[in-house]
Amino acid sequence: MSKGLVFINQLQLNYTSDMEKAMRGSHGVGYAMYCQKHDVRMKVEKKRQAEYMQSQRMLANFERKLHS
Repeated sequence: MSKGLVFINQLQLNYTSDMEKAMRGSHGVGYAMYCQKHDVRMKVEKKRQAEYMQSQRMLANFERKLHS
């Protein structure tokens, strides 16, 4: 390790070229950047969480309309 450098939680992920394309298309970054940069990873994960929450609200709304 180089003097004065500290590496924290570097992810070791196996991914395919299709996964790389999807990551770039959805988030504008590749897996290498996602793995290396904590701030990029956090931005991607916050976006994923927001999209998940939105989908859950849409599903609940749909189910509520379906059963009323």
